[in-house]
Amino acid sequence: MTLPWLVASVHLVALVLGGTAIHMRARFLSRLRDAKDLPPVFVADNLWGLAAALWLGTGIWRAFGGLEKGTDYYLGHPLFHAKLGLFVLVVILEIRPMTDLIRWRRARRRGVEPDLSRARTWARISHVQLVIVLVIVFLATAIARNLRF
Repeated sequence: MTLPWLVASVHLVALVLGGTAIHMRARFLSRLRDAKDLPPVFVADNLWGLAAALWLGTGIWRAFGGLEKGTDYYLGHPLFHAKLGLFVLVVILEIRPMTDLIRWRRARRRGVEPDLSRARTWARISHVQLVIVLVIVFLATAIARNLRF
């Protein structure tokens, strides 16, 4: 009984961490002027990545590891498929910002000024991701209560 509770708790803590991190990343990106402003962007981005890993790991464990309602329950619930689809959408939206942030990190290590021209675009995408994550939360609570729309 303790293990399912702990895994569920970590899953929820990751939600708070990820929501805060993606919001902060968007905020820092939207205010980015030059490379000296990048360290807080990188910290927020790292926390966003950690939260995503925790969500994915604990989510898979909860749904398919025998901790919660069981695999059949989740796979048979249409909102679970919607939730997974939205998670995949968040990941797809992350590909371009992630690759640019990796490039920016590499440029900084080489002492080269990175091309920050897309920073505001990545900030907007981060805001979209935050909204999607909030929708995922609503789907998760509906799934937990076996609501079907």
